[in-house]
Amino acid sequence: MKKANQSSLRSLVNIGPKIEKKLQAIGIATADDFMARDPYEVFANLRTTVDPTLCRCALASLVGARLGMRWPEVTRDAAREFEKRYPDITFANKC
Repeated sequence: MKKANQSSLRSLVNIGPKIEKKLQAIGIATADDFMARDPYEVFANLRTTVDPTLCRCALASLVGARLGMRWPEVTRDAAREFEKRYPDITFANKC
């Protein structure tokens, strides 16, 4: 598991330049900022304010980053949990 640090979102597993830019758009600038937030809330915020086309894989990237796991390992469970918490937000595709 990668250790989060204050200065770099990309120090987190699954966080590359595209997700980093989207996170910065909602005020999450560092790994510590991200780790202090619920990844499901972060994803819902991204879907409603930044990119409504984000898919299950993007969700899994965020959940996996929080857990220190690669996104394919958490996709199914993350999608199920998100659907429970946010039944009004649906995925356009399954990625």
